[in-house]
Amino acid sequence: MKKMFLAIAFMLLLIVPSTILYASAQSSQSYTITGAGSTFIFPLMDTWRVQYNNLHPNIKLNYQSIGSGAGIKLLTQKTVDFGASDAPLAPSEQAAAPGTVTIADSIGGITISYNLPGIDKGMKLTGPVIAQIFMGKITMWNDPAITNLNPGMNLPAQKILIAHRADGSGTTYAFTDYLSNVSPDWKATVGQGKTVPWPVGTGAQGNAGVAGIVKSTTYAVGYVELAYAYQNNMTYAFVQNADGNVFVEPTIASVAADAAAGGTSLPAPDGDWSKVSIVNEPGSNSYPISTLTYIMVYKDLSQISGETQDKTQEVKNFLNWIIHDGQQYASPLLYVPLPDAIVKANEKAISEIQFGGSAVPEFGPVTALVLAAAIVSIIAFSAKTGLRIAPKI
Repeated sequence: MKKMFLAIAFMLLLIVPSTILYASAQSSQSYTITGAGSTFIFPLMDTWRVQYNNLHPNIKLNYQSIGSGAGIKLLTQKTVDFGASDAPLAPSEQAAAPGTVTIADSIGGITISYNLPGIDKGMKLTGPVIAQIFMGKITMWNDPAITNLNPGMNLPAQKILIAHRADGSGTTYAFTDYLSNVSPDWKATVGQGKTVPWPVGTGAQGNAGVAGIVKSTTYAVGYVELAYAYQNNMTYAFVQNADGNVFVEPTIASVAADAAAGGTSLPAPDGDWSKVSIVNEPGSNSYPISTLTYIMVYKDLSQISGETQDKTQEVKNFLNWIIHDGQQYASPLLYVPLPDAIVKANEKAISEIQFGGSAVPEFGPVTALVLAAAIVSIIAFSAKTGLRIAPKI
C-alpha cells in the first residue's frame, strides 16, 4: 500500500512536463500574434493561421504579406512579433536588430514561369541563358540560345517581356543568388539582393503581382514561387541542374533533393546566416532554384510593443507548432517539410526566446497545483508512517 501511494505521487511528478505543455497551450486569454514579410511563404502561412486558430480559438495570427524587406523593417522597428523573409538577415540588418534568432520555417522552389500560346510547361533553360534573358541580352523567344536547347519546339518570333519584383523581396534574393552562382556576368553587373538594379522589365508587388503579370501578358516571363505557379495553372521551365546533365522540373521532390544537399549545416540561432544558401546544389534530381524561408524573432520579446510574458509563451507555442505539426500542411501547398536536423536547430532557437531577459515560465496555475499536491502528499505520508524518502547523510 505504501509503495502504491508513493508510486501515484511520483507519477504526478512525472506527468508535470506534459501538463506544462497543455496548460501553456490552453491559455484562456485571447492574443493576436503579429507577423509580416515574405509573400513567398504566404500560402503556407495563411494555412497555418487558419489551422492554428481552429486548434486554439483564442489565438489569432495577423500576418501581413508585404515582402521580405518590409517585414524585416517592421521587425527592426519592433512593431511585430516576428518578421518573415526568404533571405537571411544581412550583417547590417542584424546590427540594426540585435538579439534576434533565425528559424527556418519552410523550403520552397522558384519557377521560371512563362506565357507562350500553344507551348506547355517543360521549356528547357540553363542558368546562363536565364541570366541573359533577365539582363535583356536575349530579347526574342526564338533566339538560337533558347531554340538550340529546345529542338522541335515552335518558339515564336516575339519579344520577351520581363516581369520582376518591384519591392524588397526574399524571392528576388534567392533568384539573384542563383543567377550570381551560374553567371559571372550577372554577378558583376547586377548582383544579389532583395532589391537589384534590374536592367529590363516591369516591376510588380509580391509573388502574386509577378504571377499576375505573367498570367495576363502574352510572351511574358517571370520568376514565381512554386505554389503560386501551381495555384495559377502557370507554365514553367525545366532548369538544368548543377551537374549540367539533366533539365529538372520544379517539384516538391526536386526541391527537397536540392535542400538535402545544401541545408545540412546551419549557423547558431543568433549567428551569421547571411551566407546560408541552397541554390544550385549537386544531384541529378536537384532543382537548382530553391530556398529556405525564415522567421526572425527577438530573443527578448519584452522589446515589442504590447508584449507580455503570457503572450511571449503563446508566440513560442505557435512557433513550436509550425515547425512540428504545422509541417503536415507544407506538401499539399508545394513546400518541402523541414528535415529533422533543421527542426532540431529551430527547437534550440525557440528555447532561447524570453521575456524581459528571463526565461518564460513553462507552467501555469494548474501545473503548479499538481506539483504542489504531489510534494505535499509525499511529505505527509512520510511524516505519518515514518518512511524515509531521502538517503541518510
